[in-house]
Amino acid sequence: MHIRCRMVQPLALDISLQVRGFTVLLGVSGVGKSTLLKAIAGLLPAQVSPYGDLAVEQRPIAYLPQGYALFPHLRAWENVAFPLSRSAHRRTDALALLQRVGLEDLANRFPSELSGGQKQRVALARALARKPRLLLLDEPTSALDMATRDEVMDELVREIYEFGIPVLAVSHDPHLAMLADHMAILRDGRIVQEGAPTEVFARPGHVASARLLGFRNFLSGRVIDSEDESHLQVAGSDWQLQAEWQAGLSVGTSVQLALRAEDIYLQETGATHFCPNPLSVQVKACRKEGLSMRLYLEGPTPLEMLLPRPQAEAAQISVGNFLKVCVQPRHVQIMTAE
Repeated sequence: MHIRCRMVQPLALDISLQVRGFTVLLGVSGVGKSTLLKAIAGLLPAQVSPYGDLAVEQRPIAYLPQGYALFPHLRAWENVAFPLSRSAHRRTDALALLQRVGLEDLANRFPSELSGGQKQRVALARALARKPRLLLLDEPTSALDMATRDEVMDELVREIYEFGIPVLAVSHDPHLAMLADHMAILRDGRIVQEGAPTEVFARPGHVASARLLGFRNFLSGRVIDSEDESHLQVAGSDWQLQAEWQAGLSVGTSVQLALRAEDIYLQETGATHFCPNPLSVQVKACRKEGLSMRLYLEGPTPLEMLLPRPQAEAAQISVGNFLKVCVQPRHVQIMTAE
């Protein structure tokens, strides 16, 4: 499904977006993600395709807002039954939908008696009662705690696939995008990148996109060698790194490099394997992060590094230590300077 949306107020948006299976739209807070969903649903004035020529109540769209908006005075089955036509089969139909999301046994509970994941599934059942052709989810992980987020979202995605409805979920959480069939990034009122999650996470097109996707290290430099069509050499004032070759980047081109903290690793003393991108650094600060250790490094360029548990325990690193670190060229993401 191809979605087009143009609006001026309350935010300027000019969106062209493919929705393929479970699609996640990422963006920082305030960029217009929720506004876009409301416009598609008909709750805000906008030029929208498809269904833009239909009144709100006629659009075959189901919309799950943040917090799920369940009626607190209605039981679970009554919430699900709310959009159903008034008939003798109304309760039976609502119970059937609750059964499909695994909550038939909780049909008589009020929202206050349900967990975050259970509320989400009641809201999903209520949305599906409309028999929509498109399902909109607004920050579906926002009301879930970290302990249950993965389990609840895995289950939700599985249920969505069973219903066979295209879904557009908006979020600032890149973890959710990892579960998607298709993803896009919203910035400055437009889509700046979209594709399969494996493609977008591996090759962010902009520094802002890379930050949103979890990159922590950014370096500005120039291409100094692009003759070998397997690698590029990029240099800054005191450093030089090798990256995988990209077409259209000639010698002298200004570029931005992005490195994930977890892709930088220690070069062990006496190691026999070749390190294509060695850097000598000093530990400026360090802190434990769960079972890992995050290091803040000084050297040719400031870097942030995340050591996994085995390395953190074996290395016994402390502030002031001098280290040799390395990053593989395939993990050096290169973007044209913004």
